[in-house]
Amino acid sequence: MSSTSALLEPTTELSKALHQDVVEDQSASSIVNRLKSKNKELQTQSINTYQQFWSDSENNNEESRTTMYKTLTNTYYNLATDFYEYGWGESFHFARRSVGETHRESIRRHEHLLFASAQIKAGMRVLDVGCGVGGPARECIRFTGAHVTGLNNNDYQIQRANIYAAKYKQQDFSTFVKGDFMDMPFADNSFDAVYAIEATCHAPVLKGVYSQMYRVLKPGGFFAIYEWCLTDKFDNTNELHKKLALDIEHGDGIAKLFGTDVALQAAKDAGFEIEVVSDIAHETTAGNEIPWYSYLDVGMIDFSGIQGFARSHIGRKFTSNAVKVLEKVGIAPEGTVKVQDVLTTAADSLVAGAKIEIFTPMYLIVGRKPLN
Repeated sequence: MSSTSALLEPTTELSKALHQDVVEDQSASSIVNRLKSKNKELQTQSINTYQQFWSDSENNNEESRTTMYKTLTNTYYNLATDFYEYGWGESFHFARRSVGETHRESIRRHEHLLFASAQIKAGMRVLDVGCGVGGPARECIRFTGAHVTGLNNNDYQIQRANIYAAKYKQQDFSTFVKGDFMDMPFADNSFDAVYAIEATCHAPVLKGVYSQMYRVLKPGGFFAIYEWCLTDKFDNTNELHKKLALDIEHGDGIAKLFGTDVALQAAKDAGFEIEVVSDIAHETTAGNEIPWYSYLDVGMIDFSGIQGFARSHIGRKFTSNAVKVLEKVGIAPEGTVKVQDVLTTAADSLVAGAKIEIFTPMYLIVGRKPLN
């Protein structure tokens, strides 16, 4: 095994030095501007740090990834956030889609379902666990009239979330807090409702993060999540299944994927009274005719808008070749092509895992904290 170089810890100071200039828009030119603005040396070191968890080094094992989950996930989002915004938008999650429904419309509907499940109402104080750049939080404010606190351990995403809050005049209705969801910086019984959308999959132990959500939730309040899980069709003796699971973990900054049974038991063990459990990714219902992975599947993508193009087969090739050129001429930091390759692997493995139904990104669990 090769020797392992020192890991670059993703501190607040590192984030400030790495992301020197943050631009507000997410136009086609924005990704180029953002890559140009990076501290190239720190970007390259961050890429090398992330790859150590997956390549020929002493950290390429499940124990290292779970023990150092904060370094793993934070480094991943320091590298991937710009590409996510360019190719996906402000809400970093999937959604089933109806015929005639746009990608953005389906994203909103998916969020509204969770907000309704958590029984969020005007005037409530709500916690968004793993809030990304704040897309769902902003939609929650618009849809419900609640005040939303977004918790995130990535400084760059918090900075982006605050930029968007100012852009949409939501500063008085939202707060974005730096913190570890395994040790939340909030007092007991602080929030009327808590939710998470495809975020707690980054936890090294699901019971740990669910227990923290339980602790900060007021008695009688609701907990609602969409969880990334391996389904009961996943076979740990099947080499293809294991490879796809590892590729999803690698491509999405996840220390370990857990089964739906583990997620449900973790919610129960945290203390929640379970109200709803459903793998809605594999439900075939009216209004959800188009599967959640359609925007990743090169055979199913439309070309509406810049993000539709970015997700298309031609768009992927264009972006990949553009990144190669930018890196070659020194505009993009060395290793940026590796980041693009990781994200492509993620997309392909997610689609493959979905088609054989061993993976779901929307295992819905709704629970309530007992009044007593």
